[in-house]
Amino acid sequence: MRPIETIMRTAPVIPVLVIDDLSHARPIAEALVAGGLRVLEVTLRTECALGAIREMAKVEGAIVGAGTVLNPDDLSAAIDAGAEFIVSPGLTEPLGKAALASGIPFLPGTANAGDIMRGLDLGLGHFKFFPATASGGTPALKSLATVFAQCGFCPTGGITEETASDWLAIPQVLCVGGSWIVPKGTPDVATLTAKARAAAALT
Repeated sequence: MRPIETIMRTAPVIPVLVIDDLSHARPIAEALVAGGLRVLEVTLRTECALGAIREMAKVEGAIVGAGTVLNPDDLSAAIDAGAEFIVSPGLTEPLGKAALASGIPFLPGTANAGDIMRGLDLGLGHFKFFPATASGGTPALKSLATVFAQCGFCPTGGITEETASDWLAIPQVLCVGGSWIVPKGTPDVATLTAKARAAAALT
């Protein structure tokens, strides 16, 4: 299993995916991987999310994880579906301990110093900064990063193709989470591949 830092360093952007139609899962994954974005976060916000993880995991080169994991039951379901990593919007002790016990790479959500300190107490060192823009944007994360310089971050929430580079310029930011790459509706494979290629080239 890949350590979470290795996963975070695979590409500058992790697409945050809300899959409403299971038939879209594999074409989306194939397009994103072809464009250079191998790490895919499927949020557990739809009925077909777990099925989407299973389908996307069949795509060669894809590293598929589950997002919006809220509790140990979500964690177990995601692992059973084949998720290779776990992302949560926040951090609770039950979820943190269950994730650590499972051994799966885990990226918990944090929004302030207290959240990060609770994660460090559990032995975690890599965090999602969420909701990134609403939690103070780059100035807030820069301030936190000076105190928690040993940590790695993936800011997610409100980030766009135009602002991603501002976040990636922060040394402790290893990647960003982005929902702009895959719009709702039937996937246009050529467009998705082009968007993925542009995102993969961000610095």
